[in-house]
Amino acid sequence: MNVAADHSPLPHVPVTLFASVMGLAGLGLAWRKGAALMGLPSMVGEAVLAVAAVAFIAAALTYGAKAARFFPAVVGEFNHPVRSAFFSTIPIAILLLASGLYPYAAPAAFALWVVGAVLQLTLTVRLIVRWMVHKQEINHVNPAWFIPIVGNIIVPILGVRLGQMEISWFFLSVGLLFWLPMLTIILYRVIFHDALPPRLMPTLFILLPPPSIGYVAYVGLTGAEDAFALVLVNGALFLTLVLLAKAKSFIGLPFALSWWAFTFPLDAVALAALEHAGHAPAGAWPVVALVLLALASVVVLIVAARTMAAILKRTLFVPE
Repeated sequence: MNVAADHSPLPHVPVTLFASVMGLAGLGLAWRKGAALMGLPSMVGEAVLAVAAVAFIAAALTYGAKAARFFPAVVGEFNHPVRSAFFSTIPIAILLLASGLYPYAAPAAFALWVVGAVLQLTLTVRLIVRWMVHKQEINHVNPAWFIPIVGNIIVPILGVRLGQMEISWFFLSVGLLFWLPMLTIILYRVIFHDALPPRLMPTLFILLPPPSIGYVAYVGLTGAEDAFALVLVNGALFLTLVLLAKAKSFIGLPFALSWWAFTFPLDAVALAALEHAGHAPAGAWPVVALVLLALASVVVLIVAARTMAAILKRTLFVPE
């Protein structure tokens, strides 16, 4: 028996820790968009992005320590039929932070973007090959499988500003190509099979980022809204309403790191709503965007507070 492992929380640090960086960075980028389009305080978004950068460093050091001391545990997590999808939270966090850094240090942001894009592509290929080669049990399917798909759609967000149009179209195409069939599979799992375990219930919100971020990336690449863009942003809003309609089933869930799955999806739909409000300022979308941004902000604050409380109580990293 490994006595050190028994008394150390490191073997129980999940890769889902990087989802906290996604939730914080996504909120910071949404507030930055709100400042640019609606005159919201710019310091809010920049402050949240700074906190996200600190959170990434902390997560990288913590998970890096786990990899150094308990590498078999990391391998086991990477080979796990459910947890493996969460490894894409690492390149997604890098890509979001690159977007946050871009106004201050474009060359450094470009370097981060390259690292994030290459890592994202590598993980996407690896996971899709695994899904195709090895038989997957239907009870292992869950909305977290969207995460590697979402990562590809995020690449163009900064890629367009960097002038990398062809590469951005490639990643957006990959994301959209796999989004719809994956959506069908996941809806089949949720509707016709047993309910998701409580720890995975928050992952239902991961239904939101593909159409939300897909809309932002598509409009960025085309330079204008069209019918397809409107389908994406309105579809994202509808899915948000569906999930909010079943809020009662989420409120009583026991706290876990998986609660961070609530955050980035709400950030993403708020970002999409803000972007669309900039194209349709005369309608109801500006109000919708502000409501969604407020909701995302409140949820991130609640989840962050619960996370810090669990860290102080030393109950965050425990065996599942």
